[in-house]
Amino acid sequence: MISLIVNMAAAVALLLWSVRLIRTGVERAFLSQIRRRLKAMAKRPASAVLGGGVSAMVLQSSTAVALIAGGFAASGLLAPSTGLALMLGADLGSALITQVLVLPVQGITPFLILTGVVLFLNGKRPIVKQSGRIVLGLALVLTSLDMIRNATDPVRGTPFVGSLAAYLEGDLVTAFVLGALFAWAVHSSLAAVLTIAAFAANAALPVPAAMALVVGANLGAGAIPFALMWSAPQPVRQMVTGNLLARGAVSLGFLVALLGGLVPGDLFPVRVEQQIIGLHVAVNVVLLVMAFPAIGLLLRLARRILPVPADPGEQRFSALDPGSLRAPQLALSCGQRELLHMGETIHAMLVPVLGLIREWSDDTAGMIARREDDVDRMHFEIKIYLARLKDSQMTEDQIRQATDIVAMANSLEDAGDRISTTLVGIADRLHKEGLGFSDTAWADLEEFHDHVVTNTQLALNVLMSGDVEAARQLVAEKDSIREEEQRLQVRHLARLRDQDMASVETTNIHQEVLRVLKQINAALTYVAYPIAEETGDLLATRLAKPGFGTGRR
Repeated sequence: MISLIVNMAAAVALLLWSVRLIRTGVERAFLSQIRRRLKAMAKRPASAVLGGGVSAMVLQSSTAVALIAGGFAASGLLAPSTGLALMLGADLGSALITQVLVLPVQGITPFLILTGVVLFLNGKRPIVKQSGRIVLGLALVLTSLDMIRNATDPVRGTPFVGSLAAYLEGDLVTAFVLGALFAWAVHSSLAAVLTIAAFAANAALPVPAAMALVVGANLGAGAIPFALMWSAPQPVRQMVTGNLLARGAVSLGFLVALLGGLVPGDLFPVRVEQQIIGLHVAVNVVLLVMAFPAIGLLLRLARRILPVPADPGEQRFSALDPGSLRAPQLALSCGQRELLHMGETIHAMLVPVLGLIREWSDDTAGMIARREDDVDRMHFEIKIYLARLKDSQMTEDQIRQATDIVAMANSLEDAGDRISTTLVGIADRLHKEGLGFSDTAWADLEEFHDHVVTNTQLALNVLMSGDVEAARQLVAEKDSIREEEQRLQVRHLARLRDQDMASVETTNIHQEVLRVLKQINAALTYVAYPIAEETGDLLATRLAKPGFGTGRR
């Protein structure tokens, strides 16, 4: 019995990891493009639904789309109503992709594994390597579903499983609650629904119980972004609360229908597995149809339910624990945690600054100034704290790590200065002189800013995890940003040649914004350098070796 439980647990664990593998590959290869497309499609609620659905299918996660939408809403680039529309579309997109993953295509799994491994191990470009990760993840999803089916084969006729299945079939409310808890526990509605469908396909679960579990999983999925963004600004919390209210109402409605026998077990004339997935899709179709016209009502309800936002000026406790100075490794960990918070503060300054350039706001400018004071304080305190460590108590590796932390803090402080001084100064000048960029220029700046924000999030991941591959990607993104900045400068010069008056009036300012954003990206990229140097991925110089090339000596 223990062996069977371990096999089932391993199969579910592989499914969770496979879904994460696909999402990681997509994020590392295409997140910047997805963010830009999503932002472009979020101009209107109707197109936002489509954008959310497509993005969720690509990312294999409606929660990932909700987090992106939350970032836009927090910076003022997205209204809560449009953000909620994005989430409703993402819910449906995530449901539709489950239908694809249960298609009977297990025969191609060996081909997918071979292709994925070859691309990942031999790919020279990051996009090829990550494409291999995505293909391999897809193959492992199919493999894990087969493992779940095989693991349930020996137990489906046992008295215990039979009793449990009969109990859940007779108590659909308990099944509903278990489905919600399971989706919450695995933090993925896609993985939860696929697991339930696989159990039902092998007759380990009766169809009515599996349906109640799936309906409950839909409620649990709505609670995931709600919990993850509970401490976000009020517009973001309204968005995720509205989504949870809509999901809760529709899920409870389907539960009542199941209890009343209004949803027959053979609702769809297909395999059992696809019947369960079909119900999952139906729940999200109904959710979209009912909630989309009621977005305004849902947000008003959310505003009434949510507590008053906490004072943003409340005191934060530093991670720099003086008591840890007696143990150098603990002290270095404290410095690393404070450095991570410093990076998060930089990210919180960078996200809204483009909106400030477009439309001046005293509140936003004041918020950036306060956070810059926090960055300066953390920068100073990190240096003083690590300086109190005695070299005699530290190994050479620990001395190098302390030096790296201080150097990264210097780099982050420089990024903060460029945001709070240069970019806020540009915003103030545009406001006072009544100047503005052309629509095309704004589109270029938004695209470039999104790319830098995405790299900032990657830098935070590197700080938090120390992941070698993420560090390599961040260093490579520095070249990508430089090439993109050059391309946008060429586009700007073309507008000048066309005598675009808005471009002529603000030409120096436009070019300075691009330059400063590139410098901020370079400062943030520095957090990956210690890892890249340690693995030998960072060249000592970008110059060609003597004797190469045909230029002048």
